[in-house]
Amino acid sequence: MMNLANQVRDLFLLALPIASVAWTVTHEEVFKEPRLYCIRKSKECKKLLQRKFFYLFTCEYCFSHYVTAFFLIITHYHLLFDDWRGYLLGGFALVWIANFYMSIFGFVRVGMKKEKMEADIKEVELKEVKEEIQVSEPGT
Repeated sequence: MMNLANQVRDLFLLALPIASVAWTVTHEEVFKEPRLYCIRKSKECKKLLQRKFFYLFTCEYCFSHYVTAFFLIITHYHLLFDDWRGYLLGGFALVWIANFYMSIFGFVRVGMKKEKMEADIKEVELKEVKEEIQVSEPGT
């Protein structure tokens, strides 16, 4: 059995690629078309199971469970116990930490977008002021 310090270290490290994959699939431009398809299908399918299946690819929290399951299979990561209980605890801990990372990333990204929008607005305002000055001073 691995010691607890290594398990916790691996928990925080393994959650990084899980968060990255889940965020990329559910938010980034590279997967926009498949995501839009899944959004549409999650609303239009007649069967509940079909709607929920497609929804899984649009929600970072939901999708992170499946990404975590994949990573558990390939890494055999477990937490506290060497048997199935360790995989269960490790899986839920990974989902939680990965979603914490995604929340931080989303918060930072929103702040960056807000700053860019404010800068764009100021640039437009400055351009309008310059145009007004040029109109009011017709010889320059």
